[in-house]
Amino acid sequence: MAVKKMTDKPQELSTERNICPTCGTSMGENATRCVVCGTVLQVNANHRPQRGTSQITLSIPLAVLLLAVFALISAGLTYGATFIIGNRESAIPSRTPTITPTETPTSAPTATETIVPSPTTLPTLEYSIVAGDTCLGIALYHDVSVQSIRNLNPGLVCEILSLGQKIYISQPTPTPSPEPTATLPPAEATLAACETIIYTVESDDTLSGIAQNYNVSMQAIMDYNGMNSNTVYLGQVLIIPLCERLPTPGPSPTATLPPPHSAPNLLLPQDGAAFSLANDTVTLQWASVGELRENEFYQVTVVDITEGSGMVRLMAYSTDTKYIIPTSFRPAETIPHIMRWWVQVVRQAGTTYAGDPNYQSSGAISVKRDFTWSGAAAGSTPTP
Repeated sequence: MAVKKMTDKPQELSTERNICPTCGTSMGENATRCVVCGTVLQVNANHRPQRGTSQITLSIPLAVLLLAVFALISAGLTYGATFIIGNRESAIPSRTPTITPTETPTSAPTATETIVPSPTTLPTLEYSIVAGDTCLGIALYHDVSVQSIRNLNPGLVCEILSLGQKIYISQPTPTPSPEPTATLPPAEATLAACETIIYTVESDDTLSGIAQNYNVSMQAIMDYNGMNSNTVYLGQVLIIPLCERLPTPGPSPTATLPPPHSAPNLLLPQDGAAFSLANDTVTLQWASVGELRENEFYQVTVVDITEGSGMVRLMAYSTDTKYIIPTSFRPAETIPHIMRWWVQVVRQAGTTYAGDPNYQSSGAISVKRDFTWSGAAAGSTPTP
């Protein structure tokens, strides 16, 4: 039987446990990861921690505290970085695109209907005709139209009113004042703008004379006064529409006159020729000045210039280039009379008050020639 010595060391237990180097948690020898902090354990080939390696041992509360501090530091760093980056981005001006506002269609306001009070119809008046009354005067006095009086009194003849005659007159219905922007219809606007005057018919007046005096047509006066005929009577009041004045005729345009003709060249008889009792007539001839225009003639003038003959004159018109002096112009005396003649182109320019043609010069006067002519019938009187 062996005896154990006192000096021998007790045998060490072969059972060993792994210690987490991070949090100091004791685990089994086969553990590869700390169950508390999750640290991967380093083990040797025999799944045991190497001896001689320094190990840091932490208690569980301390490890939790360190994790909390680490989390706070990480959160502070993250917030600081975010704050710095945000300030830098806000410091850099950025171009914000301008958004054009979309026009929103505005609906038109709904017109509010204005309630217009209905006018109250006034009763009809009965009126007795007195001296000097006219339909127009009654209408003006009661502020109504002549036509309204005619409508209320069928068969009424405004031109013939009897004293004491009863007629009915409608009172004007009050109407609301028109809006400032309201405009009259064209026909009413024309009437409202027409300048008128009031005329009282006097003795011997006629509607045509009144119309002529104011240069207004008779029909315009009749229309404005509701007249059915052109008969007027003493004291009748008429409205004269001056806006219906007739246009005043202007001066007639002056026609452009053609150039004057040249003086006709006298041919026969020769200057100083003598004619006796044997010559019943004397033929005057001249050269043509060209084609005569409308209303143009040759004016032939023959004057007996013998002393004491009283300057007997003969004037004739012809479109031919010759003229035969009639026998009636031959002097009755045996003494030769000196006859002077000339020709000129003239133009007819209307008539005189007596209805005779009125001639105007249309060319130059020819030279004047003389011839003598004597007669034998004593006591005869030449015809001018």
